[in-house]
Amino acid sequence: MTATQNQPATGQATAIGQHTPDQSAATLGRQLAEFAAAYGPGGRPLPEAVTRSVAQRVLDILGIAVAATSLPTSAAVIELARERGGRPAARAIGLTGRVPASEAALVHGVLAHSLDYDDTHLPSVLHPSASVVPAALAAGDEVGADGAQVTAAIAVGLEICVRVGMAGYDRASGVNRYFERGQHATSLCGALGSAAAAAKLYRLDADGILHALGIAASMASGIIEGNRTGGTVKRMHCGWAAHAGVWAAQLAQRGFTGPETLLEGRFGLFQAFLGGEFDAEAVTEGLGRRWEVPGIFFKPYPANHFTHAGIDAAIALRERGLRAADVAAVELGVPTATVRTIGEPLAVKQAPETGYQAQFSGPYTIAAALLGGGGLGLGLDDFTDELARDPVRRELMGRVTVVADARCDAIFPNQFPAVLRVRTHDGTWLEEAVLANRGGSERPLSDDEVAGKFRDNAARVLPAERVEAIAAAARALPDAPSIDDLLGALTAADGVPR
Repeated sequence: MTATQNQPATGQATAIGQHTPDQSAATLGRQLAEFAAAYGPGGRPLPEAVTRSVAQRVLDILGIAVAATSLPTSAAVIELARERGGRPAARAIGLTGRVPASEAALVHGVLAHSLDYDDTHLPSVLHPSASVVPAALAAGDEVGADGAQVTAAIAVGLEICVRVGMAGYDRASGVNRYFERGQHATSLCGALGSAAAAAKLYRLDADGILHALGIAASMASGIIEGNRTGGTVKRMHCGWAAHAGVWAAQLAQRGFTGPETLLEGRFGLFQAFLGGEFDAEAVTEGLGRRWEVPGIFFKPYPANHFTHAGIDAAIALRERGLRAADVAAVELGVPTATVRTIGEPLAVKQAPETGYQAQFSGPYTIAAALLGGGGLGLGLDDFTDELARDPVRRELMGRVTVVADARCDAIFPNQFPAVLRVRTHDGTWLEEAVLANRGGSERPLSDDEVAGKFRDNAARVLPAERVEAIAAAARALPDAPSIDDLLGALTAADGVPR
C-alpha cells in the first residue's frame, strides 16, 4: 500500500479552531473519531463560521428535499419507508408519524440528492450535505437532541466526509482516484461522515465513533456510470449513505466493532477503493484547526456541477447580445476529467430523453442558458422531460461539442471552470471564460441568495407560512432547545404529498 505525500489537498478550507489530534501514533480512523468526539456541547465549541455554514446547509438541503417530492423516485422511496414500518423514531417528509431513524435518513437523503442541486466540496468533488444532514436529523430526532448537538454532529460529519474524499485526489497528477475507478465518492465518503454524525448523536465516545466508522466502511458503496449513460440510481446514493451511517452507529451502540485501520489498513477502504494510493495528510493535516466546511460550494443551478461555469459563460454571452438563432457552432471547453460526465457519449448528451439526463449534459445546459432560464440563471423549471426533448433545444444542442481545455485543466478540481467559444453564422467568433464557480469562496452566494433558493424550492410544494417557519427554524438551529420546530414544520400534513 502506498500513501502519497503530496501537498495536502485543502480545497477552500478555513483556518479556524483548536483541536489537534495526535498524529504520531494514532490511525487515521482514530484521529477522525477523536476529532468528532471533541466538539459540541460539553466539549470544544465550533468556530462561528462553521456553525453559520451548517445552518445554511440545513436550509439548503431541506428546500431541495421538499422540491424533490414530486419525482417518481421520491414517491417510491417514501412508499418503501412507509411499507417497511418499524419502531417509530424519526420524522420524514411525506410520511405520517414516525419511522425508524434509518428509514427517515434514507428518505431525506434520496430527496436531497435527487435534483442534483445539493452542495459540492472541492477538490474532493463530492456532495457532502445530502447524506450527513439527513443522517444527523434522523438520529437527532430519535434521541431528542438539541440544536447545538445536531449542529456539531453535522459539522464533524461533513468534515470527515470531505477529508476522506480528499484522500483520493492526487494533486500531482490531477487525478481523482475514486472517479477513475468508477466509484461515487459522494456515497462512499458520505457513509462515513453520516456514521460519525449519527454516532455522536447516539452519545458514543471516541471509541464508539471509531467503531461506527469501521462498520460504515463495510457499507460504503456507489458507482457513477449513471452519470454517463442514464438511470435514476444516483438519486439513491446519498440516501443509502445516510441509511448506512445510521445503521453503523446503531450497530456500534449495540456492541458491533470495526477495524481501527478501516482507512489505511492492508485491506481497508483506501486499498479497496483506491488501490492503496491515497493522500494521508489530506485526511488529518490541520484537522480541527482548518475547517473545510465553510468552503463547501453551494449550487446556484440544479445541474451537475461540472456544467455550471459553462452556464455562466452562456448567460454572459447572451447578456452581450448573442441570440440562440445566431449560433452556428459552440465549443464548450472544460477540464479533461469532466468531459466524460457532461460530454460523452456526445450523441446521448446532445439528445437527452429526460430532464434528469439533461442535468448531466453540457450541450443541454448551454442551450438552455442561451435560450434563457429562471431561478439564479437556470432553475428547476428549465429541466423538464418536455424541454429535454424540445425540437428547438435539440437542434441547438446538436451544434454544441464538449472538449478538453488546457486552461481549465490547470485549475481543476479547485474550481470547475469553462471556456465557451461560439461561432456565429456570419463567421464571428465569441469567447467567454468562467474560471471560478458561483457559490464558492471566490464568488459566494449571499445569505439572501441561499434563502431565496430555499424559498424557490420549498414554495413549489408548501404554503408560504410553512416555508417561512422552516426558514426561521433552520436559522435558529444552533441555539434551538430541540429540532421539533424544524422537523414539525417540515413534515406537517398540509402541502406535502403522502
